[in-house]
Amino acid sequence: MSYQIELRHMRYFLAVAEELHFRKAADKLFISQPGLSRQIKILEDELGVVLFERHNRKVVLTKVGVYLQKEFSKQLGAINNTLDNAKLLQDGKKGELKIGYVGSAMQDVIPNLLLNFEKNNPNVLFNLKEIDNQKQIDDLLSMSLDIGFVRLERVPRALEIKTILTENYCLVLPRNHKVNKDNFKSLSEFKEASFILFDAKYSASYYEKVMQIFDDCGFTPLVSHNTIHSSSIFKLVENNFGISIVPKSLAKKAGYKIKFIELDKIPQKTKLSIIWNKNNTNAILPAVLSLI
Repeated sequence: MSYQIELRHMRYFLAVAEELHFRKAADKLFISQPGLSRQIKILEDELGVVLFERHNRKVVLTKVGVYLQKEFSKQLGAINNTLDNAKLLQDGKKGELKIGYVGSAMQDVIPNLLLNFEKNNPNVLFNLKEIDNQKQIDDLLSMSLDIGFVRLERVPRALEIKTILTENYCLVLPRNHKVNKDNFKSLSEFKEASFILFDAKYSASYYEKVMQIFDDCGFTPLVSHNTIHSSSIFKLVENNFGISIVPKSLAKKAGYKIKFIELDKIPQKTKLSIIWNKNNTNAILPAVLSLI
């Protein structure tokens, strides 16, 4: 079958699929609502499918619409990457690598990677974003990211994952806390303490492993705050709102009145992994993966 579909039809459809509201999507696209409705009708007629169900001003994606939203997002992501790289080549660059990462990866892993890579690839543009694990997966699937650094055990089948760092956890305390690495005995000393932890949305598998640490110590923690940013954790600990547990690589983060006790006697370890989309055609990606 041969379909006469233009890129604008895909963009129009994705805007409506995201907003589930024709007027809001039209405003976002800077076109009229009747014009947008006509373009969606043209797309439906061309494909011979129904993309949206309309009920009393409510717009819902059909099963076909849900499928095409996922596939069109991937295709547009790949096309946009190709066009972006073409522009970079015109400007004298070899290309661009879009990197997502959790905060702990920025302490050593990513800076060392970029420094080593740039020695032989001086004209590559790096676009770095600190984003949570799930958002990295979504962006890798849509190819709006090329590579991610995550704390996950499993990823969707379309993605590849490789562990690059296995490390201990650290207990985080205010600098003036009476417990230090010399007199620390066990985490069970802190049964009555308030804990500030990474939110489960940061990574369900990471959160579960931290909970296993508490299970092995025979108590359920009193969690006073959840966050996805290490800087928020450290600031709260510094101001005596509670204590925390973080990956060892974050113990190198300076500028806070806190101290770290490495939990090297427990079986739980945390892994930092690199993930990428096996269908990504960015020519720079294989060189980076080879270096890692």
